[in-house]
Amino acid sequence: MGYLANAGQILVNFVFVTLVALAVFRVLLQLVRANFYNPVCQALYKLTNPVLMPLHRFIPNWRNFDVAATLVAWLLSALKLVLLYAMYGQSLALAGLAVMALADLVELVLVLLIGLVFVRALMSFVSVERANPVVPLLFQLTEPLLRPIRRLIPTPGGFDFSPALAILAIMLVLALLVAPLVDLGQRLAQSAL
Repeated sequence: MGYLANAGQILVNFVFVTLVALAVFRVLLQLVRANFYNPVCQALYKLTNPVLMPLHRFIPNWRNFDVAATLVAWLLSALKLVLLYAMYGQSLALAGLAVMALADLVELVLVLLIGLVFVRALMSFVSVERANPVVPLLFQLTEPLLRPIRRLIPTPGGFDFSPALAILAIMLVLALLVAPLVDLGQRLAQSAL
């Protein structure tokens, strides 16, 4: 059962992380007001519209924040956790599951942001085709993180330290916010059973 459970865990993680990432990217692209006509945005909207458009009738956006996509991402995170724990014959109390799903979602968002900032930093060292539709989206998604750091920290010799500092800050948030949330969720999940 150990090997089969490990394989199942890998598959469940892959499928659900992919689905949650789609919803998260939709939220992030709306937050930064990405160009709707960008082919990457068009593909993302076509993939997520079948689920989100019916929900938008009942759950409207709040300003630029897609509440329905966030709710779907959180529910998918919760379902992932239920499946992963069920593979090992365990169940979770509802309060613990809710907190652990929130922690899982926040962790995924932060890891995605680390990846985006890292790719942007790499792009500064290599020649990139600016006409590629991914490039403006990458800049739009990372600029809200990097701009405030650039204002505070000078660029000595033209070297931009903002990506490294942004990644450091995100890693600190992972350690100081997400890890305690996971611990709280696990305590709630175990104490109520």
